[in-house]
Amino acid sequence: MSEQDHWEREFDHGWADAAAHKEPSARARMLAARWRDHPPGPVPFRADPGPAAPRRSSWVSTVVVLGCVAAVIVLLGYAQVRGGR
Repeated sequence: MSEQDHWEREFDHGWADAAAHKEPSARARMLAARWRDHPPGPVPFRADPGPAAPRRSSWVSTVVVLGCVAAVIVLLGYAQVRGGR
């Protein structure tokens, strides 16, 4: 028997999918047992998101990014000057 035949025989998904009875997963069995004793309460399809946080201006973000870039440039220039001596 070739390796490919063994692989196909070992993992025959078509045969498994055609099974008449499918056992539920462990999580499904656990939830079914839990809900049998204590059914879950109703949950809305989409919850109310609540008040939105105020957005910061795009200018603030731009200034922060440019400030970081300038700080890196200055730091690299300082490191090059200190290393050259």
